[in-house]
Amino acid sequence: MTAKPIPVAILVRVSTKQQETARQVSELCTYATQRGYHVVEVCEEHVSGAASESEREGLARVLELGRLGKIKKVLVHEVSRVARRNSVAHKFLEDLDELGVSLYWHAQGIETLLPNGKRNPAASIMFSLLAEMARAEREQFKERVESGMQEAARQGRYPGRPKGSAKSEESLLSEYSQVVRQLKAGQSIRNTAAICKVSKGTVEKVRRVALEAEQLPA
Repeated sequence: MTAKPIPVAILVRVSTKQQETARQVSELCTYATQRGYHVVEVCEEHVSGAASESEREGLARVLELGRLGKIKKVLVHEVSRVARRNSVAHKFLEDLDELGVSLYWHAQGIETLLPNGKRNPAASIMFSLLAEMARAEREQFKERVESGMQEAARQGRYPGRPKGSAKSEESLLSEYSQVVRQLKAGQSIRNTAAICKVSKGTVEKVRRVALEAEQLPA
């Protein structure tokens, strides 16, 4: 008798609606197909990784599927997609463990539960480390931005538009989507400015906002 495919949920998260989840979904669906899994649902979120548990509808939906017995595994691209807030990340993992649902993250190819259903000690240690790294990356970025703004103020320079005319992050990233694409492709700030025919200052500003929105690696 052929065994039934293991039911799984795919969880993907990006910080803004301007970002795309297609790459995460594609890679995880390909992995699921290769393993013979059945994808029950793709849970997609557009929310900051620092959001509180109450704001995380995707996490809540995954846990609901687990409580209903509809899934045995959750696939994510990397631990930072779960959360950049340690309390949320660890609570989610504990809830999955209690439900007997395993968490797999693709970047390192690690799964939290062993085939016998017991917790994988190595995975637990790695999860804690990567969750802390994800949190630290966000904190370091915030510190760099604040430090840059303080230095600009000290020198009498104020980045961005005059007060009262600042664009929202989403509209800025939308207007300068070509700049984001070039930075994603590995172009330097100078080259990106030349290719997109904008100033280096504009590229630097877009880069700062894109980093905060997690559209670029920290």
